[in-house]
Amino acid sequence: MKVLNQRVAVVTGAASGIGLALTRRLAAEGMHLVLADVEPDALEQATALVRADGAEAIGVRTDVRDLGAVQELAARTIEEFGAVHLVCNNAGVETGGSFLEIPDGAWQWVMDVNFYGVLHGCRVFLPLLAQHPQAHIVNTASVAAFTSGTATMTPYCVSKSAILSLTESLAVELHTAGSTVGISLLAPGPVKTRMPDAERNMPDGLEPAREPHRVALMEELRTKAQQAGLEPAEVADMTVQAIRDNQFFVLPHREMALAGVRRRLQWMETGELPAPRKAGT
Repeated sequence: MKVLNQRVAVVTGAASGIGLALTRRLAAEGMHLVLADVEPDALEQATALVRADGAEAIGVRTDVRDLGAVQELAARTIEEFGAVHLVCNNAGVETGGSFLEIPDGAWQWVMDVNFYGVLHGCRVFLPLLAQHPQAHIVNTASVAAFTSGTATMTPYCVSKSAILSLTESLAVELHTAGSTVGISLLAPGPVKTRMPDAERNMPDGLEPAREPHRVALMEELRTKAQQAGLEPAEVADMTVQAIRDNQFFVLPHREMALAGVRRRLQWMETGELPAPRKAGT
């Protein structure tokens, strides 16, 4: 997708972190923006910020777990701008704990937002994107898709691995069919975002795990992200370049991703169970 100016982009999880950085970066490219997020106040503030950047933008409160809500997001996009050329399925959450202590509702929440949110975005928007000679999808996964094994984060790792498989499969299908729609997988490691605090948006009836090792892990993740994580704007820059280049893998923490793949390959070749991963590695 070489031309971004005057094109239309939809970004989910757009009210903070990587999502907000993406919207602002795409606004700088002259795109019209549709910001989607589940937090109404944060969404209103983010939309105002993007408009202040000079972009035409609307905010649409969207719970990506709900297929109907994603369909309504698409309808609002077409109603407002008449087309859509880029979709960034970026919304994501995290919760966990010791495997047998993770309730069904926590698994459901993580998979519904992280995996089904991406699936809904691809299924709903792909027919609209395919109407154009240049269009693109970006699905946000994580280095966790390549480096499973972090204690207490099993639902997150499972959901991000599912996004990887979905996006790889769709990329092959689109290429084989000669589609005009490109696709990228964004898989960052530590970034200065609010992901360690994603449990703020847990559905009613769910509570964060209080296990001491889980609490300590999340505090360690917060510290590492703020001290050594990339700025969201850096990730947004890499993503925009990947869209232009029709590059599949967007790996802001390339060595972490490759180390995870090598770790798995070694496990396959030797049969030796690898050591558990530490947070942020």
